[in-house]
Amino acid sequence: MSGRNPPSSPPSPPPDGKEAPAAPLPGSAPSPDPAPAPDSVPAPVHTPEKKQKTGLITRFRNYFLTGILVTAPAAITFYIAYLMISFIDEKVAMFIPEQYNPETYLPYGVPGLGVLILIVLLVLVGMFAAGFIGRALLRLWDGILNATPVVSSVYNVFKQIFETLFANRSQAFRQVALVEFPRPGAWALCFVTNPAPKEVDAAAQDETVGVYVPTVPNPTSGYFLFFPKKDVKLLSMPVENAWKILISAGVVVPEQGKKSASKKK
Repeated sequence: MSGRNPPSSPPSPPPDGKEAPAAPLPGSAPSPDPAPAPDSVPAPVHTPEKKQKTGLITRFRNYFLTGILVTAPAAITFYIAYLMISFIDEKVAMFIPEQYNPETYLPYGVPGLGVLILIVLLVLVGMFAAGFIGRALLRLWDGILNATPVVSSVYNVFKQIFETLFANRSQAFRQVALVEFPRPGAWALCFVTNPAPKEVDAAAQDETVGVYVPTVPNPTSGYFLFFPKKDVKLLSMPVENAWKILISAGVVVPEQGKKSASKKK
């Protein structure tokens, strides 16, 4: 045998089947690192410019909402007042003779003139009706209307309603309560009107009271119901706060309710 070395066996392939990278030769420069895989790309960094832009948008939105909250209630109030004043002015101006109407001599209309005239007229009518002659004429007027078919029933209904609402001794709509409506377990705000007539109590075989359950958000319409007095939960809530809750559909919570709830906690 000669002194030759036996031939070396070829290197075995890696277990995953891929070719292993060649080892760098001595003295050669190291190869650059391979590019990272797509999955290992770092997430984009939020720069201060983007944060500043987001902060400006949020601030602008908050200022816009604050402006709506400040101006919307006053604007709606003034608009409704403007519509009412314009309506009264237009109707009253129809009965003012042209030679006595200031708008005939002025290049512009006088807002509120009709409202002022209406207030003065109502005060004069009240003063006249409180006198001896006024009371006599009022009794004569009532007698004529009561003797007129159909008109008498409508007149008496509205007369009784206004007398009840404007009487100082009346408790109608001055007491807030809770009743189970429209089903047991569901409570609705209502206003106590008056005790029920004796005929209703006799038919129900219980002492009942009349309550008015207004609808939301238009409280001028609603349901008038007779409930047993024991089923009506009276509340120590001012009528104004109840109207706020009803008109706003529960969005507006009166301050008195907030304070009482905080005290309980």
